Amino acid sequence: MSKTACIVQARHSSTRLPGKVLMEVNGKPLLEHLVARLRRTKSIDEIVIATTVNPDCRPITELAEKCGVTWFAGSEEDVLERYLGAARKVNADNIIRITSDCPLIDPATIDRVVDCYLSGNADYVSNTIERTYPRGLDTEVFSRDALERAERMAAEGPYREHVTLYMYRHPEHFTLLNVNAKPPLDRPDLRLTVDTPEDFRLIREIYTLLYRPGVIIDMRDVIRLLDERPDLADINAHIEQKKV
Repeated sequence: MSKTACIVQARHSSTRLPGKVLMEVNGKPLLEHLVARLRRTKSIDEIVIATTVNPDCRPITELAEKCGVTWFAGSEEDVLERYLGAARKVNADNIIRITSDCPLIDPATIDRVVDCYLSGNADYVSNTIERTYPRGLDTEVFSRDALERAERMAAEGPYREHVTLYMYRHPEHFTLLNVNAKPPLDRPDLRLTVDTPEDFRLIREIYTLLYRPGVIIDMRDVIRLLDERPDLADINAHIEQKKV
C-alpha cells in the first residue's frame, strides 16, 4: 500500500516578513493552525515539516515536536534536496507539497487534488498550473519517482530553490494535470497567503471573526465573509506575488 506524505516547507527567514510561520493568531502560531487543518484531510498518511539546518529554525522543529509531527532539517537554499531528504526519511511514495504561508489551506481541496492524482496517470497534479482557486489554497501532488528525477535533472539555481518548478516547466519529461476550482472556491482574485504584514493582518482578521477552538474555519465561510466585508479583502488586494 502506497504512503502519501504531506511535506510542508518552513523556515524562519523571509525577505518580506521574517518569522511569519511562528507569528500568532488566536494564541497559536500560523504553522500550528496549518497543521491542524492538514489533519482534517482524508488523504494524508504523515505530515512532515521540512525546515533548514540554520539555528534560527530550531523553534520550528520544536513546534513540530509539540504538534506531534515529523520534521526534517536540510539546506535553506536547495529546497528540492530538502524535500527529497524529507520524503526519504518517511519513505513516502506520493508527496503533497504545501508551503507554510498558507494558514487557511483547505482540507477538502487537498483531498480533491490527491484524488485526481491517484485516479490518473500524471506525475504532477496541482491547482496552480492555471490559477482558479484563491492564492493560499495551493496544493501540489507528485510521485516520489518524479521528485527523484527532478532532483537529478535540475541543475540551475531557481530549479533547486523552487521544488516543483522543473516539473511543470518540462512537460516533455513529466505528465502534468491541473485541477480547476468549482464554485464557490473559484476565486483567484482572493489572496489568503501570508507574505507581507498586510497579508498577516487579513489572516488575523479572518481568524478573529471566524475561528472557534477545535473547529477549523470553513473556506466557504471565508469567501462569504470577504464578499460581505470588501474592506477586508482590500487589506492586501494591492500586494503583488513574488515572481519565480
